[in-house]
Amino acid sequence: MAMFACLVAGRLVQTDVQQVDPTHFVCQITNPETVNHVVIFMTGSSPFPDGTGGAVHFGFASPTGIHWHFVGFISNEKPSAIFKISGLKQNSPSAGPSFMGSMNPLAGNSSQIGISVEPLDQIVQQTPVSAAQASHMDNVTQYTTKLLENFYNFASSFAINQSQMTPQPNVSFIPSTVLDQWYQSFKRKLQQDPNFWKR
Repeated sequence: MAMFACLVAGRLVQTDVQQVDPTHFVCQITNPETVNHVVIFMTGSSPFPDGTGGAVHFGFASPTGIHWHFVGFISNEKPSAIFKISGLKQNSPSAGPSFMGSMNPLAGNSSQIGISVEPLDQIVQQTPVSAAQASHMDNVTQYTTKLLENFYNFASSFAINQSQMTPQPNVSFIPSTVLDQWYQSFKRKLQQDPNFWKR
């Protein structure tokens, strides 16, 4: 059984990861232009040797060979990771060591995921190309925005004008303009700094 597997959303799990040499593995990704995210995970057949992990690279064909991007890593402590690969073709290859230079020409319309077994202390010093990070903060921002929109729409559905109000001493009313001001202010702060609410 292969040590690694690859999952592209909407496709079957790929377990055909090929071992190129003792420390390098590759997996073909067909029609990469239709792929947004890819998950790389350990299958559990064998762990990494102590103190090592797998540096994950995304490679695509170009007239000058395969261009590689370092996108992140997996390890025994973090046996799976999701990477955003859409848009990487437009970026320059990431700085730092390349994945085995320009090995293995790519067939047709395909790209490769490369996994290089390296010391973890070296892997963590590498900087992944920023476009590859499947941002958790994007998910938080999306969730928060949807939550705010839902609350705003729900609360606004109860809005009445002054002529429709009947005196109710035990009920407090908040002008819908206050709710609108708060909503717009919160959205603006969230766009400027998704972490502002932690302060």
